[in-house]
Amino acid sequence: MYKLVTIIPISNFSNSKTRLSPFLSEIERKELLKCMLKDIVSNIRSSVEEIIVISKDEEVLEYAQSLGLKCLNEREHESDYLNNSLLDSISYVKDNYSDANILMLPADIPLIKQRNIQYILENKNDFIISPSKGGGTNLLYINNEYNFKPQFGEFSFFKHVDEARRLAMNPNIYDSFYLSIDINTPQDLGELLLHGKNTYTFKYLNSLDIVVENNHGGERLNVYRKNE
Repeated sequence: MYKLVTIIPISNFSNSKTRLSPFLSEIERKELLKCMLKDIVSNIRSSVEEIIVISKDEEVLEYAQSLGLKCLNEREHESDYLNNSLLDSISYVKDNYSDANILMLPADIPLIKQRNIQYILENKNDFIISPSKGGGTNLLYINNEYNFKPQFGEFSFFKHVDEARRLAMNPNIYDSFYLSIDINTPQDLGELLLHGKNTYTFKYLNSLDIVVENNHGGERLNVYRKNE
């Protein structure tokens, strides 16, 4: 069984998750991000060689260090900031963990399970990808022998599959309900409240008196604060 090094890019804690505003304040969104990262780390730490957070935000890096994570400072790039920063991270892994393959995760998938990582470790694929609900990428595994270029951005799932095929990698599309849920909207918070009762994120949302109910109207879930 090979080793995995996980890369998690985080731009910043402030002014993030703006689609959750005004449902959550800036301070609450910041705490939400911290809880989600803590959930990810607690669920994957025992199955991976290293977890690396890459960011240019000092607050993010300090919090990641408090969780015992390896931190990389983002370099300045003139364009395509996220993907170029991920390329820097991939180069760092290849230089320092020659016997490990690479797993890239976003910081907003608190429902990830240890069994999701075990699936990757037990399969011999060179490329495994899990889509988000909106055509994005919520898990990306690559064999570090390939010179794979990340394609994060709009509809990145399809771009990543195309990049894998360009390199003659055989894509393994790993459909997972829990991995598909990234937290961007109040509806996503509702899914977390329904399916993530043992998470730090659930406990935090519960402390804010946020609840979810079934809704037969336009939105499937009705997510609101009890005191409003």
